Amino acid sequence: MTDVDQLAGDLSSVAIHLVRRLRRADASLGVTPARLSALSVLVFGGPRSMRRLAEAEQVSGPTMSRLVGALEEAGLVERSPDASDARAVVLAATAQGRRVMEKGRRQRVERLVAELGTLPDGDLEVLARAAAILRALE
Repeated sequence: MTDVDQLAGDLSSVAIHLVRRLRRADASLGVTPARLSALSVLVFGGPRSMRRLAEAEQVSGPTMSRLVGALEEAGLVERSPDASDARAVVLAATAQGRRVMEKGRRQRVERLVAELGTLPDGDLEVLARAAAILRALE
């Protein structure tokens, strides 16, 4: 019988190390990891308010404001008035911001493809099944 606590710990550790390894490919993008993370929420999750972006990234409002300011300065994010609240703004990725994120995703996937390509078919089948199981937990 599988020790669920041990399995959870192992999966957590492996996931963190995998993300760190793949994140190395992001260095060529010229954007800090924190800024890339916020940008990814806007690219893959859609436009949102500063508050909702800060909540998604689990940071304070002032921290998110600084991150967004830097992303705006780099031309990766833009603000527009919120149609439902004249005092609020909506943040959205620019076309350049989307290109940066898509390039980063492509680089991370290519790196992972190279790593997975070293595994035997049986291991790849096990990983495919594990990915499907983990996706079902979402």
